[in-house]
Amino acid sequence: MLPYLGRVFILFMCLFMSVKSLAQSMLVSPTDSLIRIDGDLSEAVWLRATIAGNFTQNFPNDTLPAYNRTEVRMSYDTHFLYLAVVCYDKNRDKSFIASSLKRDFMWDTNDNFSAYIDPFGDRINGFTFQLTPLGVEREGQIYNGEQVAPEWDNKWRSAVKVFADRWQGEMMIPLKTIRYRSGARYILANFVRNDVKNNQRSAWKRVPIAQSPSSLAFADTIRFATPLPAPGPNVSIIPYLSGRFIDGRNEGGTQSFTGGIGFDAKIGITPSLNLDLTVNPDFSQVEADQQVTNLSRFEIFFPERRQFFIENQDLFANFGSSRSRPFFSRRIGIGRDTSTGIIVQNPLLYGARLSGKVGKNWRVGLLNTQTAHQPEKGISGENYTVGVVQRQVFGRSNIAAILVNRQSVSPQSDSSRFTRIGGLDYNLQTADNRWTGKLFYHQAIKPYKLVDAHTYGANLGYTSRNFSAIGSYDYIGTNYLVNDIGYVPRLGSWRYGGETTTTFYVPGTRKVISHGTYLSGSLIQNVGGRITDRETNYGYSVQFRNTADAYVGYFTGYTYLFFAYDPTNSNGRELTENTSYRVSGFFGHYGSDQRKRLNAQIDGNSGGYFNGTNTNIVATTQYRFQPYGALSLSAEYNDIRLPEPYKSVRYLLLGPRADLTFSRKVFLTTFMQFNNQTNNVNLNARLQWRYAPVSDLFIVYQENYLPGSLASKNRALVVKLSYWLNV
Repeated sequence: MLPYLGRVFILFMCLFMSVKSLAQSMLVSPTDSLIRIDGDLSEAVWLRATIAGNFTQNFPNDTLPAYNRTEVRMSYDTHFLYLAVVCYDKNRDKSFIASSLKRDFMWDTNDNFSAYIDPFGDRINGFTFQLTPLGVEREGQIYNGEQVAPEWDNKWRSAVKVFADRWQGEMMIPLKTIRYRSGARYILANFVRNDVKNNQRSAWKRVPIAQSPSSLAFADTIRFATPLPAPGPNVSIIPYLSGRFIDGRNEGGTQSFTGGIGFDAKIGITPSLNLDLTVNPDFSQVEADQQVTNLSRFEIFFPERRQFFIENQDLFANFGSSRSRPFFSRRIGIGRDTSTGIIVQNPLLYGARLSGKVGKNWRVGLLNTQTAHQPEKGISGENYTVGVVQRQVFGRSNIAAILVNRQSVSPQSDSSRFTRIGGLDYNLQTADNRWTGKLFYHQAIKPYKLVDAHTYGANLGYTSRNFSAIGSYDYIGTNYLVNDIGYVPRLGSWRYGGETTTTFYVPGTRKVISHGTYLSGSLIQNVGGRITDRETNYGYSVQFRNTADAYVGYFTGYTYLFFAYDPTNSNGRELTENTSYRVSGFFGHYGSDQRKRLNAQIDGNSGGYFNGTNTNIVATTQYRFQPYGALSLSAEYNDIRLPEPYKSVRYLLLGPRADLTFSRKVFLTTFMQFNNQTNNVNLNARLQWRYAPVSDLFIVYQENYLPGSLASKNRALVVKLSYWLNV
């Protein structure tokens, strides 16, 4: 009798799980009437559409239903995918949390609804479209299964209406934007609501608390009643005009005015394969790099900001590790003026990028750019080519190959004719996203023979509800000389690293959501086997229910100097090579309730620093006068005390910033930084008017000053106008 009942129970559970799975899928019917994008949701198609509801929390408790109800409906026609969302709100007496009206808002700090779409069903690549209760839009490409690149831009429409008990919105997304298989009958998707006001995230398809709500591993099926129509041609031209005035002031006193004209083009070769072109590109609207206090012995990594190189960058920029990148696009457009010895910008003449899907399991990428040839400055024109092929295997994992080539048009020496790198990466991602990892090998090739010109490494990570861990190692050869196309700050070394975290959730309390431990460590040794660097960190963290967080910890470290070095980076007396130093100290962090209009965070550490001590404090405070923007002030202070005759210094990096949004079309960002390490004050102001969809007028002003007198070193004014034209 019992075995029989057991079989019945198992059969019942299987049927129950199957019914639950089907309930979570969604059948979408085409619309037979015009849908007006006004946020009203009064059309008949919305009244009879299937509802995706019953959202489950992702945070702070992934086993409970969402506090606020959310309902999603979908439809489509020959050209567009339509989406309607109703976000009910039990706390309308409290205002929404919305930092500004600026497009591409920060996801974590704004109430919003997000649709994550996987058109090919590979659970790795996709798109996201997002809305705030104030009607602010954000879109992005999804890569590596969950990471979002918000730099991706495309034309789509939306509208939002706010009521006494809810806010609701509509999206109209061009089918040719999401790049699906011809005749597709289904896609994968998940819908997520970030209810910052209640410090809660919820999703249509449950996402475990330790996982990102953007993870496509947990997306479910959206089925269409009829096959999706062919999206049709997808060709866009974005011409621009620009003017730049530069005044040398106290750095030569010369003045110049230059004009620019060029264009970008986006051409859909197939529904899933795109060709991007740029001719005589102008990146003057890109926000300037933030100054940093430089206490590093090695090159500091600054991320790419230029639009052409950011889009689809996961295909080209994610090979290797953070210490060994075979392709670093910021190398493109840099030259050294041999008459002055100064590194200068070298104009980019053109760029072409072919990227996308070929079938469900293949992705390809081909990038080619050419910089200007300036013989009067001794700068050779450089051609950069990057080819990538990626094949999905074992579910969500993939194998990828890369080939990078830099070729000089007129090399300054035979040895500088070219640099080439070839390599393979295996990227592991399990179906439940608990295990992730990487295995890679890259080889450098120069015009002359190289020995030990390779790099290889691996990492493996595990994530569960209460425990996560990652371990890694890599080796960089002594002659892996690729810093003209890649980023490799340190040669001839092994590095071993690892970290673990434990998280204990505290349900039912009004103060604390979770707390737990943190342990990390790293060790670097040279090719001779000598340990040159060692670091360990022990910490304990607390996450509060009001979004505040804090942690404290203790660190220890060891450094062996294999070259002379000034720890202050200020031309002071150098510590001699072949000396070693052991240090220890404490660190801590506190961040206040980020929902408050006035909020702040502070980080600090104090302890040993080479043969002395350093106290470092980094603090930021912000006042948000939503929805029109925020004023913030950041400061970093370093107090380095070294024994005589070595130099002791106090460094201050101070930076006020204003982010203002006058409407959903006009934005002003202004920041100033005072840096006494570089003896510089810089001002950057950037006004953007989005006068039409994905079409902008930029006015950018930048000036550098001498501290104290505030005498101007140099200044520049740039005006740029672009227009997105669908052909």
